[in-house]
Amino acid sequence: MKRFFEFGNRLHSGETSIPFVGKGKLWLSIATVLVILSLLIPVVGGFNLGIAFRGGSEFEISNVKSNDPQPGIDATNKTVNNAEATGVPRSDTSVRVETRQLSDEEMQKVREALVKAYSVENKDVTSNFVGPLWGQDITNKMTRALVIFVVISMIVMALYFRTWKMSLAAIAGLFFVMITTMGIYSASGFEVTPEAVIGFLTVLSFSLYDTVVVFDKIRENTADFKKNRKQTFGELVNLGVNQTTVRSINTTVISILPIASILFIGVFMLGAGTLVDIALSLFVGTITAAASTLFVASPLYYFLRKNEPAVREQEEAVLEARGSKKTAEPAAV
Repeated sequence: MKRFFEFGNRLHSGETSIPFVGKGKLWLSIATVLVILSLLIPVVGGFNLGIAFRGGSEFEISNVKSNDPQPGIDATNKTVNNAEATGVPRSDTSVRVETRQLSDEEMQKVREALVKAYSVENKDVTSNFVGPLWGQDITNKMTRALVIFVVISMIVMALYFRTWKMSLAAIAGLFFVMITTMGIYSASGFEVTPEAVIGFLTVLSFSLYDTVVVFDKIRENTADFKKNRKQTFGELVNLGVNQTTVRSINTTVISILPIASILFIGVFMLGAGTLVDIALSLFVGTITAAASTLFVASPLYYFLRKNEPAVREQEEAVLEARGSKKTAEPAAV
């Protein structure tokens, strides 16, 4: 831990530097490849949509002695052909089984089979039909909320930082988080549920917050960059990122620890599907968001500004001053 704090102090003072900007082309190239792959994976494999998005029949079994969903899945598949049954524990004493859309007759047969499979009473098995229109409604509302969130964020950041380029870089990092998280969900087969969507939208706010903190330090470092003849604009940007790297790592770790705990409790102890869905999207998104701020948004901001006349003039002046100093040093010896 002591070494970590010492490392953080060296980053803050500039004694040690991670080349976030210096190797910005490499990081952005990797990010571009990841985005392309994340867009292609759903096209090829699609998403594992939950019942709220695909529609189907849902059965809730209460007061079970074991929350293992497999007996319910087996009983359902034996009762109805091509039932496409899946199941998850809901708590220590309840199980949920989901199927394709069943007829009323088929649902009654499945309820009877589940009563026998779990040795419970008829009242302990409830059924429900979920139409795909509900999932479409959720998707439409999520899309509208996302668009409003992005537009308001861009305007507020442009006004706060007084440059649209910093706002654009932050939103680009936000889209990187969105797309790569979608790609991870598609590639891994994680189920996309309304709870997962809630967690996903929550991660976007965390990502934006992390980016704003880093950009605020960059703005502070580059406020009077035109007068600076010791460090180039790119070096000042990189210094700002380095000075907030440890803080970003600490924030991410502190955020992940309780999420990981919830995920562990949900999977191995309670078997709570809703808990797992939210925690999983938060876990994946939080890690992606931290990487996005450091390796995507910050280097991109520099590349958006590097060709500005004032930036080019300042960097040329700094490099010229360094060249003159190196030439003068041997003559003075």
